[in-house]
Amino acid sequence: MKTSTKTQRRQNIRFRIRAKIAGTAQKPRLSVFRSNTDIYVQLIDDDQAVTLAAASSKEKDITAQAGTKTEKSKLVGQAIARKAKELGIERVVFDRGGNLYHGRVKAVADGAREGGLQF
Repeated sequence: MKTSTKTQRRQNIRFRIRAKIAGTAQKPRLSVFRSNTDIYVQLIDDDQAVTLAAASSKEKDITAQAGTKTEKSKLVGQAIARKAKELGIERVVFDRGGNLYHGRVKAVADGAREGGLQF
């Protein structure tokens, strides 16, 4: 019987998700990476293989805010929405990166929606 570790299982989930979704210049992929302490998001154009914009909880204006990791994740979502608006992007494809859609990952999505991005 084959056993898989938590990271191998998450990696397989990521591969399944990436096989189904891809970003373009008009509708980039909003990729989320969640570490134990921080959260990072990128707008990626998979056709050209370039990152259009990025935001993380390590940015100065977000680090200066007091609050929980979930509250800061919502601020990261709002920050990426602002950067997307500056680039003229309104629609994105959400890539949860193999994480469950709750907690900090959901907070990023909610913040991005509040900022005006459409999924």
